[in-house]
Amino acid sequence: MMELKSVERLKGVAVWRQIADRIRASIARGDYDASGMVPPETQLAAEFGVNRHTVRSALAALAQEGIVRAVQGRGTMIDRKEKFSFPIARRTRFTEGIGDQAKDLEGVLLASGVENAGREVGRWLGIAPEVKVVRLEVVRKADGRPLSRSTIWFPALRFAGIDEAFRRSGSITRALGEFGVGDYLRATTEISATHAEPDDVAELALTPGAIVLVTRALNTDMDGVPMQYAVTRFPADRVEFTINN
Repeated sequence: MMELKSVERLKGVAVWRQIADRIRASIARGDYDASGMVPPETQLAAEFGVNRHTVRSALAALAQEGIVRAVQGRGTMIDRKEKFSFPIARRTRFTEGIGDQAKDLEGVLLASGVENAGREVGRWLGIAPEVKVVRLEVVRKADGRPLSRSTIWFPALRFAGIDEAFRRSGSITRALGEFGVGDYLRATTEISATHAEPDDVAELALTPGAIVLVTRALNTDMDGVPMQYAVTRFPADRVEFTINN
């Protein structure tokens, strides 16, 4: 008997999006590796208890993400791409972490500004909410593929102008070097997962409902003084984390 994979129509998430999530998860688990194909629309519609149009919308979203593609006369093929492995360790660096997995690495400054730290950023950086911080909005790419979107805060008293330093170099490490920071350490990393927000969809070239991995990370200087807090969003189908002690 066929198992019915229920979807929740009153959950607040579109049914086609829930189905896309489940198909994406099945692909990640290797459920369809034997054939390399997603089951036919009629089979998926029966499994999920929906019509073929809803399944078609889910598959179209996955196709836009580059996860599957329609093949004339065959059906929907899994267009598997190797994920980038991103290590999280005592010294976490984007360029060194991606390393030789990509030929071309790029860091793009989307926006920047000076603002009050506020409660959350102040707590992470160990400063009062009214203390000024420099905020950077950054997208990083590997071989032209967006791999992360970050919001990064630095204490403005110590790092005024770091946004322009990053704009010149495209590297946080090199930008920090202009301020005399030759080395720094990762103190804390928190990891969660969520659906892509509108800014993620736009900047990371995702479809609505795609899953992103979210890190909240604190870096300190070699004396243990907090100097950088970042919230970074990674496309779950392009990046996987390796935790190194």
